[in-house]
Amino acid sequence: MDLGLQGARVVVTGASRGIGRAIARTFAEEGADLAICARSPEPLKRAAEELRATGRRVVEQAADVTDGEALRGFVAEAAERLGGIDVLVSNVSGGSAATPDQWERGLAADILPFVRLTEYAEPHLAASERGGAVVLISTTSALHASAPSGPKAYGAVKAALNHYAAALARSWAEKGVRVNTVSPGPIEFPGGGWDRRRHNDPVFYESIRARIPYGRLGRPEEVARAAVYLGSPAASFVTGTNLVVDGAFLDRVH
Repeated sequence: MDLGLQGARVVVTGASRGIGRAIARTFAEEGADLAICARSPEPLKRAAEELRATGRRVVEQAADVTDGEALRGFVAEAAERLGGIDVLVSNVSGGSAATPDQWERGLAADILPFVRLTEYAEPHLAASERGGAVVLISTTSALHASAPSGPKAYGAVKAALNHYAAALARSWAEKGVRVNTVSPGPIEFPGGGWDRRRHNDPVFYESIRARIPYGRLGRPEEVARAAVYLGSPAASFVTGTNLVVDGAFLDRVH
């Protein structure tokens, strides 16, 4: 299937590693040009070099998404250098650790960045001749209360974002802008949270793996393919949905 992404102008936050990096790479392989950001300059530089090897145009900018002005500047720079924005992928997170500041961190690093990103990008998305698209990367922890979610800020904050994304989808439909969510289950990659748990807390890791009917954790590229589809013209009549990518981890209708 041709996803219709040749020459598309795509913004991806949190693109230096893991799921975000896989999403950016998959868009580039489909012929899209990219603007990417992340907090750490060196991993971001390596990700940008990998993307440029595909022959696509790449704009990179180190930015902390908790800094509203830095985020505004990144979106403006992306729109100027790419000539507009067709797709916005929000892949940011304050993390799932149950630290004393977890609720404040969830607001600062999850909710406000997505609210600001969509606000800053909305005029460019609405002007897209392809039809603008937003993809929010959430989590299955927003959809159930058992481990690894539990009574922590992470799942609750992501659930709030799911609601906001669904509401935006209805509000922005008349502008021709689609808004969808992808909710990955446990995803493992080198240096990621589940990779660390596998080594540091193997009992907990195995308890979660045993609940996934596919018998393994997911991979970043499996989430990336879902996100790229939702951001593409191939999903032109899909909006307001939450696509779960979890190997049947959730045991509920969703």
